[in-house]
Amino acid sequence: MKKVCIYFQVHQPFRLRTYRFFDIGLNHNYFDDYANRNYIRRIAERCYLPANQLLYDLLTKHKGKFKVAFSLSGTFIDQMLEYAPDVLESFQRLAKTKKVEFLAETYAHSLASLKDKAEFHAQIRAHTRKIEELFGYKPKVFRNTELVYSNQIGADVFELGFDGVLAEGAKHILGWRSPNFVYVNPVCPKQKVLLRNYKLSDDIAFRFSNQSWDQWPLTAEKYVSWLLNIESKEEIINIFMDYETIGEHQRSETGIFDFLRYLPSEILKHPQELEFVTPSEAIRQLQPISPISVDYPTSWADEERDLTAWLGNDLQQDAFNKLYEMQEFINNHPDSEIKKIYRYLQASDHFYYMSTKWFSDGEVHKYFNPFGSPYEAYINFRNVLNDFMLYTGFTCDVRHEVERLTKINRRQEEIIRELKHLLSINTKSTKKKTTTKAVTESIISEPKNEKSTPKKTVKKETPIAAKKTKTPTVKKSTTIKKSKDQ
Repeated sequence: MKKVCIYFQVHQPFRLRTYRFFDIGLNHNYFDDYANRNYIRRIAERCYLPANQLLYDLLTKHKGKFKVAFSLSGTFIDQMLEYAPDVLESFQRLAKTKKVEFLAETYAHSLASLKDKAEFHAQIRAHTRKIEELFGYKPKVFRNTELVYSNQIGADVFELGFDGVLAEGAKHILGWRSPNFVYVNPVCPKQKVLLRNYKLSDDIAFRFSNQSWDQWPLTAEKYVSWLLNIESKEEIINIFMDYETIGEHQRSETGIFDFLRYLPSEILKHPQELEFVTPSEAIRQLQPISPISVDYPTSWADEERDLTAWLGNDLQQDAFNKLYEMQEFINNHPDSEIKKIYRYLQASDHFYYMSTKWFSDGEVHKYFNPFGSPYEAYINFRNVLNDFMLYTGFTCDVRHEVERLTKINRRQEEIIRELKHLLSINTKSTKKKTTTKAVTESIISEPKNEKSTPKKTVKKETPIAAKKTKTPTVKKSTTIKKSKDQ
């Protein structure tokens, strides 16, 4: 019998407000309260509230035979507490059915696993405490931010007592093997690894409403037929996706709610072949078939299933490294509010907005992105980070850099004002156009235009040069002629 494991990631970052260079040192309010409230309320109406109600109805209807799992990031939980308590209540109602599993993850939905083990552990512990406090349930299985996983990350998680971890069933990791089995981490063989079936997951998450897809429209009956066609020896089908798929990424008019409504019933029509399990049940009930070695971190993002969505260019790497330069300093800081801000700045989304991957995955990267370009996202983040460093007293070098950049910026503004003034003069007279050019060149301190220099040289020097060359030529030729006659 094949087991079906459905898991949803639920996450929203604290979005940064537009933070200008001249805000540095003056304004320490970094987050856009209006945008955060607006996003969470909009998605609540489209996704969280109606989808939670539908899941509650299905869980009640099928009396324990239907099960799902969630991971709620700490930043999402904090926004529910602040902006959407009704959404939190709806998740708590799901928890009371005892058929919903909540997984552990990093509190800030961060990439700390790639940089700082102590911070990585601290965020997992903080997240676990919050889940236990709100839902009365201690997570037993871990999923890292964006399913980022490697052998070492799995081993770091195992130290905290998690016997199970979720990861991406990337082709370059699996090779000829199938994601539809339980595997183990070769570094710590007691840790079981559940791999996402990315094809069946993305059929819902990305292709569901694509009318050019050869399988459109996707119905619950068709989808279950694909599950049944998987070889009987394969043991588990892990369908992992963003919860916002339901109603936000795939709007209600696409039929996504109807698909979710009928999917459990269609699966439960085949009790001898398919059944639902949660991740912890899968780990407890199934035996691993072999180790799965992941030497370099994988993720569930983009075609490459690697880290390039967050750390693929120089902008991202610079921002990421500068942020984590503060880690030790923040750890020793006595102010809990400072530590909270620092965690919110670690959200992977801030680096995702800086991505320059505008090809096959471009639309995915633009979704929910408040910035017009990766460069804008980078500048905004660095402005915030520079002020945060000043505000916390992290380093005096930042102050010197800010002062230097301030002087440059002021000089640039002066140049712009003078150029605008000269431009207005230029429109009144052709004669003043030449004057404007000369003054402009002197203001911006650039070499004179190469085309203008020869013109000035010709006007002043050509007549004189002509006289000097003409007289000697005649005399010289005359002299030569006489010498020949002699």
